[in-house]
Amino acid sequence: MKRPTKSAGKKPQRHGRKTFKHAKPGKIGKPERPESNRIIGMLSKAGETWRIQSTNRRDRGDYLLHVKGGRFELAEGQLAIAEKTHSRSRFAREAKLIEVIGDINAVNAVSLIAIAQNEIPTEFPKEAVAEADAAQPVTLANRTDLRKIPLVTIDGADARDFDDAVFAEPDGEGWHLIVAIADVSHYVKPGSALDKTAYERGNSVYFPDRVVPMLPEALSNELCSLKPHVERACMAAHLYLDKAGEMTKWEFVRGVMRSHARLTYEQAQDAVDGKPDDTTRPLVDNVLKNLYGAFRCLLAARGKRGTLELDLPERKVEIENGKVKTIKVRSRLDSHRLIEEFMITANVAAAAQLEGKGGVCLYRVHDKPTELKLEGLRDFLDSIGISLVPPKQMHPRFLTQILENSAGTEHAQVVNEMMLRSQSQALYSPENIGHFGLALAKYAHFTSPIRRYADLIVHRGLIRACKLGDDGLTEREVEKLEDIADHISNTERRAAGAERDATDRFITLFMADRVGATFAGRISGVARFGLFARLDETGADGIIPMNSLPDDYYFHDEKRQALIGRKTKKVYQLAQPVTVRLVQADRLTGSMALELVEPDSDKEQPTPAGKPAPKDNKPNRRRDRRNRY
Repeated sequence: MKRPTKSAGKKPQRHGRKTFKHAKPGKIGKPERPESNRIIGMLSKAGETWRIQSTNRRDRGDYLLHVKGGRFELAEGQLAIAEKTHSRSRFAREAKLIEVIGDINAVNAVSLIAIAQNEIPTEFPKEAVAEADAAQPVTLANRTDLRKIPLVTIDGADARDFDDAVFAEPDGEGWHLIVAIADVSHYVKPGSALDKTAYERGNSVYFPDRVVPMLPEALSNELCSLKPHVERACMAAHLYLDKAGEMTKWEFVRGVMRSHARLTYEQAQDAVDGKPDDTTRPLVDNVLKNLYGAFRCLLAARGKRGTLELDLPERKVEIENGKVKTIKVRSRLDSHRLIEEFMITANVAAAAQLEGKGGVCLYRVHDKPTELKLEGLRDFLDSIGISLVPPKQMHPRFLTQILENSAGTEHAQVVNEMMLRSQSQALYSPENIGHFGLALAKYAHFTSPIRRYADLIVHRGLIRACKLGDDGLTEREVEKLEDIADHISNTERRAAGAERDATDRFITLFMADRVGATFAGRISGVARFGLFARLDETGADGIIPMNSLPDDYYFHDEKRQALIGRKTKKVYQLAQPVTVRLVQADRLTGSMALELVEPDSDKEQPTPAGKPAPKDNKPNRRRDRRNRY
């Protein structure tokens, strides 16, 4: 994924006792991603000349394409990868064709674009595949027998790998929890071919139509997947809570477990709500009720701690028979929150265990918002009559209070989004600065080693610190921990960007047949060159260019997050409800252009389907006088 760039000739800056190459004084740095020389685009032909038009909406225009001999069978409309070359003419940009990857109109082209654009590895080296295929199930030797404990997995209905199983039972006035995680470290040894490819990928990447896994399928979907009724190697955390939900002690063991059931979030929730099915009926009293009892205890502790509780709907793209069927908002059930709280508790215990044993820990850190970002948030909140505490008093509970007070109002969604934008980015670091959003002093990622390399490193650290085997963290890994942290922070960022890009493109594909239709939405962004709107129905985002607004000269008020007409005094402000018409849905770039439908516009003729969106370089006195970009 994204490799950090290094600045030659510059001394690294200090942070605490250690040196961080990308850090500003007093801050843990955000790794940077080098600019790519690759182009992902669509082929077209003019006469005998082939051209490629980039799928990147920021890279306007096309490139003259150099094609060697008859190596490729080319056709217009194909997706291809090219590499920028030195242009022999100042009137044209040029590129060299590297690979043809598919048809732009195929539904799988969406994820192919995201994969290629972000340079995500998809093929495993033969050596890594051979190691995975040769792996064998573990025996009970030197492991704790957890097979009779009714551990269950609770995941999404479309999940294919199951890396965590849970159990709870009363313990005096508190609870004893077990969070059992696939023991990936048993199969992926430091320095092996599997380890090298897992490090390179950093994490799995999830698209609506496919997964690019961190590990080969023989491990990710088989030996490291906690499937029901089969024996699997695990690393288990025994967690003990008092009646207030505070963790009093913990213990980590390597064991052999047997999942007693594979449940979906909906199944688990239905069962405790009085609607069990054949699978959950035998589990309600002795398994599920205990899990929910422990969850309520943890929830009380979370509330007391004062975490940041953002409420941002997640879009789910459903694909059927090669087409985008629907765009839905994923449901958020107590069963989702239960698993989240159990995982957070295990992650805290992992960090505490490594600290307590004097071991090396790869922390998951989340810094406080910067004063600059808080200033922007404060300006926005002031514009809607909400005050924000001074930066020195900032605690996530105060931000959550604002979210709770705005819940159910017309500003609720945009307040959540602005709150998210104000946050620092979470990343990995060998130096602990705590986790602001979760209001935790120490935190590490322990619960998903199938899909995150960070968790594999934490597992190895626990093996070394707790003397659970001879396959723990090596001295070489300890020495390179800062580089590992930088690298996997970058790969995580790369994966998140690719997943967002794919979702946006799938939504654009879904909307392409609805050009000319009108939709309800809200202004989701304000800029000098226009507005952005998010549609209520699908969560689709589109731009409303300045030159499509009612004729006036518009001032950009950054503090109010608004465009204000000089003559009409018309105000277009963040979170304002609007009705818009879809003007263009560009399959190539994944972008959508909208235009406002004013209250009196029912006198106008509807925009014909397929009408091209206004071009950004179209002469416009409002933009040209003031808003050059």
